[in-house]
Amino acid sequence: MKNNVISRPVPSEKHHKGPVAITLPDGSVRRYDGPVTGADIAADIGAGLAKAALAVRVDGELRDLLAPISKDSDLAIITARDEDDALELIRHDTAHILAEAVQELFPETQVTIGPVIKDGFYYDFSRDTPFTTEELEVIEARMREIVARDEPIRREVWDRDEAVGYFRSIGEDYKAEIIEGLPADEEVSIYRHGDNWLDLCRGPHLPSSGKIGDAFKLTKVAGAYWRGDSRNEMLTRIYGTAWRDKKELKAYLHRIEEAEKRDHRRLGKDMQLFHFQEEAAGMAFWHPKGWTVYRALQTYLRRKLDKAGYKEINTPQIVDRSLWEKSGHWDKFAEHMFSLTSDARELAVKPMNCPCHVQVYNQQLHSYRDLPLRLSEFGSCHRYEPSGAMHGLMRVRAFTQDDAHIFCMENQIQSESEAFATLLFEVYKDLGFEQVKVKFSDRPEVRAGDDATWDRAEAALKDATKAMGLDIELNPGEGAFYGPKLEFVLTDAIGRDWQCGTLQVDFVMPERLDATYIGEDGARHRPVMLHRAIFGSFERFIGILIEHYAGRFPLWLSPVQVVVATITSDADAYAHEVHDKLKAAGLRAEIDLRNEKINYKVRDHSLAKVPALLVVGRREADEGGVSIRRLGSKDQVTLSLDDAIKALVNEAVMPQ
Repeated sequence: MKNNVISRPVPSEKHHKGPVAITLPDGSVRRYDGPVTGADIAADIGAGLAKAALAVRVDGELRDLLAPISKDSDLAIITARDEDDALELIRHDTAHILAEAVQELFPETQVTIGPVIKDGFYYDFSRDTPFTTEELEVIEARMREIVARDEPIRREVWDRDEAVGYFRSIGEDYKAEIIEGLPADEEVSIYRHGDNWLDLCRGPHLPSSGKIGDAFKLTKVAGAYWRGDSRNEMLTRIYGTAWRDKKELKAYLHRIEEAEKRDHRRLGKDMQLFHFQEEAAGMAFWHPKGWTVYRALQTYLRRKLDKAGYKEINTPQIVDRSLWEKSGHWDKFAEHMFSLTSDARELAVKPMNCPCHVQVYNQQLHSYRDLPLRLSEFGSCHRYEPSGAMHGLMRVRAFTQDDAHIFCMENQIQSESEAFATLLFEVYKDLGFEQVKVKFSDRPEVRAGDDATWDRAEAALKDATKAMGLDIELNPGEGAFYGPKLEFVLTDAIGRDWQCGTLQVDFVMPERLDATYIGEDGARHRPVMLHRAIFGSFERFIGILIEHYAGRFPLWLSPVQVVVATITSDADAYAHEVHDKLKAAGLRAEIDLRNEKINYKVRDHSLAKVPALLVVGRREADEGGVSIRRLGSKDQVTLSLDDAIKALVNEAVMPQ
C-alpha cells in the first residue's frame, strides 16, 4: 500500500532443527540438515529449474517458493508447464500489480478486493471519479513498467490490531474493515512488492513481479457494490485477463471476439427470435421465428424420448406449500421460489417438477414388474434470480425443463444410467456437440437424508459411471440437496464449456413423499428416483445453440429454411409458384418481392441467417429453374426447381 515505511519480516516459525527429507514426484528423496525452501530445492536440482520455478506444492498445498519447509514432505515444484497452478498464480499476481499501478498513478484511490476469476481477474477500487475505459491503457502501461522492474514479492505477518491501525492511518478503510472481520488473535498475511507497496493477501504469490510476463490485458470497467450489497458504496471494478504466454493471450482474445459476434442476445434480435422487457424481467417473449426453433427442438426431443420408452405427462405450475415442505424444497430452496396466497392458502410456483412427478407415480400401486417407469415432462418452471444475475436466455426466471424422472429398483440404477447416457450423447451429437465432459458432484453441506443414505447413493452412481466407462472429474460438494449427480458439460464451437445435462440418484424424495412399489417378495419397497435432463432448460440450450452455430442453424432447425427473392418484378409470378411448391414440400419458406436490388436482399437475409436463398429472375422463370445462394457463400448454383426442392427437403430431415 502507498507510502508504507514499516518493515516487518515474517517471524521465525517454530520448527524442529533436525534433518528434513523431501520426496519429489519421481519418488526420489533429497535430504537437508534443516529447514529448506522450494527455491533452495529447485537450485539444488539445477539452474534451469531454479529460473523456471514459480511456487511449490508441499503435501498438496500450494505455497510460496520462499516459504520454509521444516518437516519431511512431498514436494512438487510448479513451473509454467503446470497449467492450472501457473495460471492461478499469474492471474493472482497480475491483480495485485493492477492495484499497485492504480495507486502509483492515482494515489487517492483505495483498493478493496481482487480475486482470480475464470480466464482472468478483477480488482475493485474506491475513487471519487470512477475509472473509464480510456484510462485502462494508461494503467496497463504502468503495470508493464512494474513487471519490467522485476520487484521481489515477499510475505510478512503482522499483528491484527497493528494492521488495522496502519491501514486506517493511510486512509485504506476497506482493508481495515476486512482485517477487523478476522478473529482477534489471528495474524495478518501481508505481501510486499519491492520496498514500498504492499497488500493484504493470504497468498501464495510468485517470487517477483517479472515472473508474470507480458501476456496480460485489461479488458473492461464496471460498477460493483462493496461486498455485493446495494446498500454499500458503488466501486469501480477493473477486469483483466492473464496467460502464460502471448500465444495463449491471443487465442483468448480471439475467443472473446468470436463470443461477442455470437452473442445470442444480439443474434436473437437480428434474427427476430425473442426479446425481454422489464414488465416480465427474466422471462422471454418468443417471436414466431424463435418459437419455431423452440417447437422444432421440442419435437425432435419428444421423438427421441418416445423411442426410449418415456411416458410424457404434464403437472400443475402452482402447488400448495405443504407439498414443497414434504419434499424438502421449502426448507432448502424457498429463497428461489415465487410464492402467493389464495383462499387463505400459501402456494408456490413450481421451481422444478420432481415432487409433482412423485404425485403422478403415487396415484396407483406399482409392482416391481412396472419398473423402470420413465415419466417425462416439458415442465414450465419459475425461479427467483436476482436482477443482476440474469443474462438473456442463459439465466432466466421462467424456463421449461426437458425433465424426466425414472422410478426404478436399486439394481436397475446401472442399466438406467447407461441407457440415459447413451441417449444424451446421441442428442448432443445430433445437435453438433462432439466433446462432452462428465463431472461427479457429491454431497453438499446443505442436504436432506442421512450419511448412510448418501453413501448408498454415491456408491451406486460411481458404480454406474465405472460400468459405462465414463472418465469423470470430481466436483466436490456440488450435488443436489437430495442426491449426488453427474453433470454433462459440452464444449461449443469456440471452446467454451456449458454444463447442461444432469443425472441424479435420489433415495431421499421417494422416502419423504412415500413412494412405494410391491417387490417380488410381496412386500412394499421404496423405488429409487433418477432425476435426469439433457438440455437442462430449452431457453438456455437454445441460447447455447445460437452461439454455437453463430445463428447459422442446420437446415432442419432453422426458423426460415429458404427465402425466394426476385431480381426484377417481372419474375413475381414465378416466385409465387416457387414459394408455393416449397411450402407444399414441407419447407419453411418465405418470399421477398420488395423493389430492392438483389444485393440488398442478400445482405438482409444473411443478417437474419437464412440458410438458403433462391434467386429468381426472368431467365429462371423462362427455364423453370432457381439459383441457390447459401448463407456465407458468394457463389451460387443453378438447378431445376424440382432438383432444388428435392435437395433442400433431404437436407431438412430432422435427425432420428
